[in-house]
Amino acid sequence: MNFELTAVSVKSGARASIITTDHGQIETPIFMPVGTAGTVKGIHTRDLKDDVKAQIILGNTYHLYLRPGMDVIEKAGGLHKFNRWDRPILTDSGGFQVFSLGDIRKLSEAGAKFQSHIDGSYHLFTPEGVMDIQRTIGADIIMAFDECAPGDSDHAYAKKAMELTQRWLERCFVQFGKTEPKYGYHQSLFPIVQGSAYPDLRRIAAEHVQTFNADGYAIGGLAVGEKEEVMYEMIEVVNGILPQNRPRYLMGVGTPVNILEAIERGVDMFDCVMPTRNGRNGMLFTSEGKINIRNAKWENDHSPIDENGTSFVDQYSKAYLRHLIISNEMLGAQIASQHNLAFYLWLVQTARQKIIAGDFETWKNEMVHKLNHRL
Repeated sequence: MNFELTAVSVKSGARASIITTDHGQIETPIFMPVGTAGTVKGIHTRDLKDDVKAQIILGNTYHLYLRPGMDVIEKAGGLHKFNRWDRPILTDSGGFQVFSLGDIRKLSEAGAKFQSHIDGSYHLFTPEGVMDIQRTIGADIIMAFDECAPGDSDHAYAKKAMELTQRWLERCFVQFGKTEPKYGYHQSLFPIVQGSAYPDLRRIAAEHVQTFNADGYAIGGLAVGEKEEVMYEMIEVVNGILPQNRPRYLMGVGTPVNILEAIERGVDMFDCVMPTRNGRNGMLFTSEGKINIRNAKWENDHSPIDENGTSFVDQYSKAYLRHLIISNEMLGAQIASQHNLAFYLWLVQTARQKIIAGDFETWKNEMVHKLNHRL
């Protein structure tokens, strides 16, 4: 994997770059649509490419491991062949999903034992096993297995989780080094910086991950209950330590405003289920503010969903989309999801253009004001 900085703002930490993988280039800042079970919900691969303009998508280790299972994916030739996506893919380690299971998982030095949410069967995720699973899935970028501590963790718990993450990271890289890609192209392993809301722990974690000289680094354990101001502070702490010549990935974040604030602080890569999840529930992000399409005020509004929108679905009227959403028509969820994804990709692509042009901060402040407005 190659990482090339294209531009760095003189007014902030914002930067534009190009990441080159064996499945193509990624221009950052970038948003990665989440394809939990091998699909971005409701969106065809063709539309992800041509309409949404996605350059890379996510798969989820936990969900793909449980269903359809590694045997099916390996026989298909990996996730790229299985879902017919020929651009880069990133897989998370399943750590966040396992730890969110609460009472139906048990943590130990060996790994995490958990019950399937599908049939109640027991499984064990170890650092070694998760590396093997992600080798089989075949993503271009794979994540280390970590413990994601809750946002309200006390210092003692956060420290314990960070230290376990560090020990697991050592085992991930050992196993990664012992194995080869299964499908003939390179895979990159990203460590994850944990440490909850504590700057001292974040500094220790950020210093530790650098010793692996990885192709890139992730910041985890944010947007899990802590205040936004704390999240921004932790990003600044971590990015002040992580190397300039590697991509930085903020996991599971977030709102459009969160993304712009994180870009300003030097983050390159983002993912979140918010655009599709909110879209299915009738919440739209637009260039002029947020819309709850379920509101009665849109019942006879026959103007386009977003007059400045970049997706072909934006030609539909607000009244028509409201009718579909209220009627629980599948097409309504699909249109809203596709619009939101296209908006997120437009947002990061425009941010990139503004960084290169040298006026990102002015544009970002204007956009934050609009995005905080509810139409």
